[in-house]
Amino acid sequence: MNAPMNAPMNAVVVLLDSLNRHMLGSYGGTEFATPNLDRFAATQATRFTSHVTGSLPCMPARHDILCGALDFLWKPWGSIELWEEPITRVLRRQGVTTALVTDHPHLFETGGENYHTDFDAWDYLRGHEGDPWRTHQDISWVGAPAMPAKRGGWWYNRLYGIDEFERHYDLSRTFFRAEPEYPGPRTMTAAARFLNDAAQHHDRFFMFVDEFDPHEPFDTPEPWASRYHDEPWAEDWIIWPPYADGAITKGDFTEAEGRHVRGNYGAKLSMIDEWFGRILDAFDTNELWDCTALIVCTDHGHYLGEMRNGRDVWGKPSVPQYEPLGHTPLLVHWPGVVGGGTCDALTTNVDLFATVADIFDASVKQPTHGHSLAPLITGQVSQIREWAIGGYYGKWVQVTNGSRKYARGAVGDNFPLSMWSNRWSTMPLPVGAPVDDPFPPPDRRAWLDTMPGTDVPVIRQPFAPGDRLPFWAAGNSAVDHDYLFDISLDPDENENRADEAVASEMAELLRVALASVEAPAEQLERLGLD
Repeated sequence: MNAPMNAPMNAVVVLLDSLNRHMLGSYGGTEFATPNLDRFAATQATRFTSHVTGSLPCMPARHDILCGALDFLWKPWGSIELWEEPITRVLRRQGVTTALVTDHPHLFETGGENYHTDFDAWDYLRGHEGDPWRTHQDISWVGAPAMPAKRGGWWYNRLYGIDEFERHYDLSRTFFRAEPEYPGPRTMTAAARFLNDAAQHHDRFFMFVDEFDPHEPFDTPEPWASRYHDEPWAEDWIIWPPYADGAITKGDFTEAEGRHVRGNYGAKLSMIDEWFGRILDAFDTNELWDCTALIVCTDHGHYLGEMRNGRDVWGKPSVPQYEPLGHTPLLVHWPGVVGGGTCDALTTNVDLFATVADIFDASVKQPTHGHSLAPLITGQVSQIREWAIGGYYGKWVQVTNGSRKYARGAVGDNFPLSMWSNRWSTMPLPVGAPVDDPFPPPDRRAWLDTMPGTDVPVIRQPFAPGDRLPFWAAGNSAVDHDYLFDISLDPDENENRADEAVASEMAELLRVALASVEAPAEQLERLGLD
């Protein structure tokens, strides 16, 4: 692999979890203030307009970015497999110093526990979401900046009548005494500190800032907390949003609660934007713009009541990857390229791995699915891919050509379906949630198989009707339901064209894409494409 023209010496990737593209000023959003991201886009970055999700949700998306290969067709949630080299190991051969700065708790749970180990240094800022940082409330927390808030289990209590259980953050938040003590601000401060203090000691460096904001809980101190509320709110704050398809439509959630939750997301977004400015300041102070690439991305968006299929959608429920979740922002600063430009080429998250490897002229041993963005940024080519695929394990498999988007569901039932992994894990659920017992281990039906590009045996567990399925694959919402939208004409996805003749063209494109990534044959059978 040859280093790209104007190749940076260093690279920084900032992932802001659940970052909604349509709510950023640089992408036309007007509801919430994002001045630092907007300044970055206008003065230093190339703004990508057709960047889409791949594997979903949180940890599968990080596998795309850090390992360069889609994994949702094989497993729902998991670690780096034995035969895979994460970008950190690839860069080590090139003598690059790597650093991780994060408050993302999934990286330190079963299923994500080995992503951090190959970084030369990692800094975990404690207390976000499900991080088991504290075992009790700080009894002196009254008067702290945290707003009185409903506990993490309030939605389950409302829907199912179960006790309103606590989540770890409900305890952790009582220990924050000022805005700089919240996880997001501390993460951005630590990242800026690396740029100010450590970067000068290394010939070449790669820093991955995995920031969990603006992901829930949507908890901020004043002046952010009430910034986007223009009506009285006498109840405890709702910082844990519902995950639901039709919460208001079905009468489970009020319109006022919806506005409240949406405003709380906006507060979280604006607060982390403010602290992201510390990274921009460090680039200015240390004159890094001339030698360091800065990539701002996300894993996916977050539904906040957008209407689809006649229902309001919240969180990440069992629905296709509609635009608010699946069409994501991507901002890339490249030394020698004037900021403020746009790139309309189709791209996806596995392309970020390829780009970082390209920056450092690094070779990769395992099969990957991405293409470097460098030729796009430097104007050498106008496109790097004709399609992109993505989805949740065991749900719809989606393909887009940049203008049309086709989500194909299972036919008849959700089988055959197997899970491939030597690190047996699935998404951990909140303690006290309706289903909180461990996911069953492989049983006698499992056998050793292989995955593309390796002869290392891997456990393959087939599932059958009646089995407990991994979290995201449960239910039949994706069975016998296909969706096709012409995004170029219908960006709000009001007209499902899956019954039109053009659907056969997109089905064939999906078949070609699945063959290209050597997807399991059973996936094509499950989707009726065999």
